[in-house]
Amino acid sequence: MKILTGFNGFIGKKFADKLGKDYIGIEQQNCFQLIDNLPIWDQVDEIIHMGAISSTTETDIGKITIYNTEFSIKLFKKAIELGIPVKYASSASVYGNLPGSMNPLNYYAISKLQVDYWVYDNIEKFKNIQGFRFFNVYGEGEEHKGNQRSPISKFVSEAKMTKKIKIFKNSEKMIRDFIYVDDVVDLVLNQKGGSGMFDLGTGHPHSFRDIADIVCSKYDAKIEEIDFPEHLQGKYQYYTCADMAWAEGYNFTNVEDYINRPEEPDTNLLQNAR
Repeated sequence: MKILTGFNGFIGKKFADKLGKDYIGIEQQNCFQLIDNLPIWDQVDEIIHMGAISSTTETDIGKITIYNTEFSIKLFKKAIELGIPVKYASSASVYGNLPGSMNPLNYYAISKLQVDYWVYDNIEKFKNIQGFRFFNVYGEGEEHKGNQRSPISKFVSEAKMTKKIKIFKNSEKMIRDFIYVDDVVDLVLNQKGGSGMFDLGTGHPHSFRDIADIVCSKYDAKIEEIDFPEHLQGKYQYYTCADMAWAEGYNFTNVEDYINRPEEPDTNLLQNAR
């Protein structure tokens, strides 16, 4: 039996689907209590920690500290106590605009780095712990995230609704490593090595302009350039690229193939047509 945090989130739901019935889900509202009072810890063989406040624009540092940092550390202390292996979601946001160095640009990124540092300091105490620094994850089911959706999801929605995609000026210089959510789940669950920290992207980044052009081509949409918002100045990553040497040979989903895939019929439209 596995413990899965964040099982109602975009990425967590994909893990839940893959695990079937072989997990106990922990939600944010009862997360601390369950660590202390879960009656079947003796049946848990792995902790998969995907839960977090994931908004990069969240400004409530107290809230982020409680749920991202303090809860993670409490959960990991339990794993050490009981000798349970851990896989957890870190974030490429810890790099900021200095790939290979630590330069978090927002409270979310700081909270992730705090947990990573705690893990580094205590890594010898774990039976096994693997942290995965997720890069820009995209895929079905992220629509509810609003402004925190991937540019892929945002651009497709805009193209469908308005035949126009709004992108920041100089978007050709905004380059991210996009990875499909099913690839994330597959790689995390099947990483059998020892303890460590792993980048999790594809190693092949695309600019926002590249993504917009692909979407426009499919949906016959136009691009409208807009000014970069002031509130994001100094808090925005302009380049990310994962070091994926550890997953050499993996057949990643191609982002252009994903955008151009055949779409499932809109069930609402089908029902209205009856």
